[in-house]
Amino acid sequence: MAAADQIKTLIQSFGESDETRFFSTAMQIAATEARQGHATFAQELKVLIEKAKKERSSSTIDSKAISLSLPKRELHELIEVFVPRVKLNDLVLDEKIKATLAILIEEQQRWEELKKHSLDPTRKLLLIGPPGTGKTMTAQAIAGQLDIAVYIIRLDGLMSKYLGESISKLRLIFDTMQSHRAVYLFDEFDSIGSHRNQGHDIGEVKRVLNSFLINIEKDRSNSIIVAASNLPESLDMALFRRFDEIINYPLPDKLQIKQVIQKCTKAYSFIKRPNYETLAETALGMNYSDITKSCNEVIKSMVLSHAPKLDADLLADMLKKRKATDGK
Repeated sequence: MAAADQIKTLIQSFGESDETRFFSTAMQIAATEARQGHATFAQELKVLIEKAKKERSSSTIDSKAISLSLPKRELHELIEVFVPRVKLNDLVLDEKIKATLAILIEEQQRWEELKKHSLDPTRKLLLIGPPGTGKTMTAQAIAGQLDIAVYIIRLDGLMSKYLGESISKLRLIFDTMQSHRAVYLFDEFDSIGSHRNQGHDIGEVKRVLNSFLINIEKDRSNSIIVAASNLPESLDMALFRRFDEIINYPLPDKLQIKQVIQKCTKAYSFIKRPNYETLAETALGMNYSDITKSCNEVIKSMVLSHAPKLDADLLADMLKKRKATDGK
């Protein structure tokens, strides 16, 4: 029979609608049954799990399919639609950042009350900080919290070699904000938001930046605009005045690293109780993304080797290896 903690985890993940954790635990139960010599039962479980995953994936795609009904074909080259499932509580973030985002969510959920008093809800965010610190995930979590889509702006499709075409495309995006409420994410924003006085940024790039400044200033839609940049020092100073909030994303501290590791591995047991303080010390200086990748590598190693539990020593080694690689 499956271990009691696996059954508890299975039920808990079902209650929390944590699909990834649910299927992962179910596969662990199948592996346990196989190791105990119940090969036929284990195989039946695996078939049922794979069938359920396929059916779930199909129904999810159908239920989340969005008909943009966009009036311009060009928009399909400029916008990628993404329906996130992540919520703010799923993220590990600095407490100040969480507080700022909580205010934004409340104002967005009660925007009609604010409008009655001629007040605008917070909806224009500039997120700055090193790569892998949660900026893109924040845009997804805001959308998930408000049950709306993320419209990812394809900056490579925005820029054109033809005079004035990029500006027309940008205008089209801002027009869409009026009719399609969503979180509009301008990722790697420094590619169009660099200082206008930089000698190499001439022509169309400067015109696009000027157009963005004008459009974001005039925009009165009910959409949320999120611009994210890893290079805040390269951004034109005029941009900072156009956003309601500028949020600085730091690398995680030891407490946040512990929380990330615990969140990533909560569906699994360890061979021996891990020393989270030591693991956090090992990972200090890494970003959220690399810590998560390290945890996932250890989990995959456990699954593929049919090991019953996670190895904390292997996780420590994986963190050290990734940290050393990224430091080069």
